Amino acid sequence: MSSAATKKEETSVITHRQKFEGHTKHVFGAIHLPGGQRIITCSLDGSLRVWNLKSGKQIGEDWRDGDSEVWSIALSPDGKKVVSGSEDGAVRLWDIDACKVVKKWMGHTNGVWSVCWSRDGRRVLSGSDDGTARQWEVESGETTPEPIETGHEAVFAVVFSPDTTLIATGGRDGPYTGESIEPSVKIWNAKTGKLVATLKGHTDPVQCLAWTKDGKTLISGSSDHSIRTWNTTNWKQTAVLDEHTNLVIGIAISPNDRILASVSTDKTARLWNLENGQPISSPIQHPQLVLCVSFSAGGKQLATGCDDKNAYIWDVAAILREAGLDDLLKVSCQVCLVSLHSES
Repeated sequence: MSSAATKKEETSVITHRQKFEGHTKHVFGAIHLPGGQRIITCSLDGSLRVWNLKSGKQIGEDWRDGDSEVWSIALSPDGKKVVSGSEDGAVRLWDIDACKVVKKWMGHTNGVWSVCWSRDGRRVLSGSDDGTARQWEVESGETTPEPIETGHEAVFAVVFSPDTTLIATGGRDGPYTGESIEPSVKIWNAKTGKLVATLKGHTDPVQCLAWTKDGKTLISGSSDHSIRTWNTTNWKQTAVLDEHTNLVIGIAISPNDRILASVSTDKTARLWNLENGQPISSPIQHPQLVLCVSFSAGGKQLATGCDDKNAYIWDVAAILREAGLDDLLKVSCQVCLVSLHSES
């Protein structure tokens, strides 16, 4: 009986709630807009597009500013603007109501893989193929302090700590060929740009980073197929989540800090219970490589972007119900990942 049940769980298929078709190249970003009725995506086809969540249809025209591939997007804390990073090295600020670029920040000398907002919305952080991380003052457009020379050959991921005092970076720590260099996650003082800590453990480039809202845990995903959690008090590794069978490209943490979503070039997305580090369900299968992931504001839906040029919406609430874990959508008084920290 148990083996039959296991086989059923492994072969059960989770179906998408909505599919968004229209991009002509890979979808590299997909995020939910305020109100719960729309998502916005970005693509290597050079466009941002807004979609009706219920119908799956595109709303209005493509958003474009030149032809450069768009590699990353992030929503402002007030939900009124989106920042994007592109192959041409520009960081662009888009007004959601106006559907156009209102500011363009130049400084990176190569493509921008990752962008992130500070919690107060006053600063934008960007990480680039040029090996630097930059902080942009949203009002003035100035870079403050000087760009951080990270030591990464290319910066694939950047994230502010919740209190904006620290910055985490990850990427490729050596050239594509030649001597192998042990990859790392690096922690920086956001005010001075000075190195605070270097986190070792991954064996291949670090592709993505996320910080829990309580500030106590940093999470990294890597080309080595693993996801690792780090205690930010002592910077010790606390857990390794290793169910993926290929590169982990993107991660996202639910608004209540209790669920982790990850996507991989193994063509799956996965949900994880952050309170015990265990997978929540069978993998969420996609037609091609999965490149990005984000939760809705309430955590009940998941958006993913895929190599097949489409974006998808998945019903997290239904997946949790099926797994008997409805409580994970509730706000916990102890979202500090106690069980994961017990190893440190």
